[in-house]
Amino acid sequence: MRHEYKHRITYEDYLVIKSRLKLLTKPDAHAGADGKYLIHSLYFDNLSDKALREKLDGVDKREKFRIRYYNDDTDYIRLEKKSKIHGLCDKQSAPLTKEETIQICSGDISFLRNSDKPLLQELYAKMQYQLLRPRVIVDYEREPFVYGPGNVRITFDSNIRTGLYHNKLFEKPYFTAPAEPGCIILEVKYDAFLPEIIEKAVRVPNRQASAFSKYAACRIYG
Repeated sequence: MRHEYKHRITYEDYLVIKSRLKLLTKPDAHAGADGKYLIHSLYFDNLSDKALREKLDGVDKREKFRIRYYNDDTDYIRLEKKSKIHGLCDKQSAPLTKEETIQICSGDISFLRNSDKPLLQELYAKMQYQLLRPRVIVDYEREPFVYGPGNVRITFDSNIRTGLYHNKLFEKPYFTAPAEPGCIILEVKYDAFLPEIIEKAVRVPNRQASAFSKYAACRIYG
């Protein structure tokens, strides 16, 4: 289980915090030459918007499923279940192939039932009895920094875009629209403790931690 908190920050905040972090942390090994990478996610929900409503209502124990890949690399695709329990976060993941992802998006999920991966079996069960379905595509840019003590990961997420009503990955072209124009989200994740030097580096005067959700923001159009 990990601690996680988020701030919605200004571009000026971003420049100040980034300048501090560059002196203290290491860039993520998976980032490109500009220090960033693209994240493409397909989130699941049911007809009652269970995941969305639980997030907006601040339910203490909740979960959501998503399929995620980075940049345009379809050789590394993951099904993820992100859970929040008493303010702490947990994430489980299992690999998917591009072909399997296309099957799920098309509603052909029978192969999940016989998978040797428990998380794929769980998705199958919840698509059956909770009626989970692919709901919306969420795209954004991430700029990550890492700090060893405390296993700290600090990220800046920006250019958040929604696939509107499109819910099939790899079926292109599909149109995306800005979900939060000009928005930058600072996320700080760590294990048991947050080192004081990092806590001070990411401190933003007059900013409160928020319950910002990229999934919720990308459901703005429905």
